[in-house]
Amino acid sequence: MDAIDLCYLPATELRRLYAERALSPVEVTRAVLERIERLNPTLNAFITVTPDLAMDQALAAERDYAAGRADKPLLGVPISIKDLSVTRGIRTTRGSLVWKDWVPDFDAPFVERLYAAGGVMLGKTNTPELGWKGDSGNRVIGPTHNPWKHGRTAGGSSGGAGAAVAAGMGPLAQGSDGAGSIRIPSAFCGIFGLKPSFGLIPSYPPSAVESLSHIGPMTRTVRDAALMLDVMAGFDPRDRLSLDPKTPSFVAACDGGVAGLRVAWSRDMGYAVVDPEVGDIAARAAAVFRDLGCEVEEVNPGWDDPFQILDAIWSTAMAGVFRDNFEQVRDQLDPGLVRVIEAGRQVSGVDLAAAMQRRSQFVDQVRRFMERYDLLLTPTMPLAAFRAGDDNPGEIAGQPVTHLSWTPFTYPFNLTGQPAATVPAGFTEAGLPVGLQIVGRLRDDATVLRAAAAFEEARPWADRRPPVD
Repeated sequence: MDAIDLCYLPATELRRLYAERALSPVEVTRAVLERIERLNPTLNAFITVTPDLAMDQALAAERDYAAGRADKPLLGVPISIKDLSVTRGIRTTRGSLVWKDWVPDFDAPFVERLYAAGGVMLGKTNTPELGWKGDSGNRVIGPTHNPWKHGRTAGGSSGGAGAAVAAGMGPLAQGSDGAGSIRIPSAFCGIFGLKPSFGLIPSYPPSAVESLSHIGPMTRTVRDAALMLDVMAGFDPRDRLSLDPKTPSFVAACDGGVAGLRVAWSRDMGYAVVDPEVGDIAARAAAVFRDLGCEVEEVNPGWDDPFQILDAIWSTAMAGVFRDNFEQVRDQLDPGLVRVIEAGRQVSGVDLAAAMQRRSQFVDQVRRFMERYDLLLTPTMPLAAFRAGDDNPGEIAGQPVTHLSWTPFTYPFNLTGQPAATVPAGFTEAGLPVGLQIVGRLRDDATVLRAAAAFEEARPWADRRPPVD
């Protein structure tokens, strides 16, 4: 097996080969670090790389395997952390000139858990400033490029994570998702991404958009994501909104198939503008569930676009971060973020309260819809990856879009807190990945994973690699 093949092995396979002593954590970690060194100058996926820490952890893992101590679920497996998440002793820029030299003195709870599970820390992946947009460009190191086509965006805000996983720069990456920030880059980069149910993975310090933000895995295979979720999920007292999982093992939940499930498919949710090619690819992927034994019904859910609700919450949250120092730091901020902050400063308390009330009504509307279905399928994105560094695509199928309105299939489920995954559905004629979104009922992450695993078995994708070697 050559070094590139090592870099594309899934975590589940790495664990098996390590345990059999057929492969070394040091060998794999060295191969991944060398790949990062070679590809990162072009892709810009990592803001900070931690080679010394990674090799120390890999050596420790190797000693544990040699001594027969192989019980840790991620022992010797390379991981990366999004640069919005705090990491003790490792620079955490938040994609911002304001925090570009910040080195926290503590880890986020899920980072502690990944370390305790034996994960090997590769470094911090690129993100836009405070995760404000769906492209990962920032003023610290610039945008992340899509491994499938340089010059196109890897998405955001977890774009560095998406590009890293797709390009073989580590099998496991952590992302966060406040309006689509796991699912957007996962779809654009042709990998699997899961936004779990709200609170399943504790978040500390809390996101600026606390009630919208979810932490989750980004991987090449579904079972790798489930393995990572088993490690990260569970209550932590530092996050009062965190929950214990209902599912004893998310890896085990991937088994069993989906025959008999009631599945709704919606090409446009009744309000979204979708690129025709992308819509056709997603529709063909959704039809696979019929072949898998599901009852699939094409639907218009009958919801109004909840973007105005999201926009009020999002813009005021960004404005709140800089309430006391906006004028002092304004020149250091991304100009697009400045516009969002200025818009948020114009929203009154009454307007925000009204948006929160409309959110509650929307959540109830979606809950009642989901009583009729086990799953809802949609395109993950209404278009393929646009130009890297742009705040948004400008338009879709001739219709103008604004800073987050262009991702109409993802943000509804941040408002509701439901689990939502994206699976690779195919490629456009231009060779760009397209995703299919799988949405489950609240706290039914197990069914989402089972459906994604069944789709992966029917339409495997992990062996297809982007042209970056």
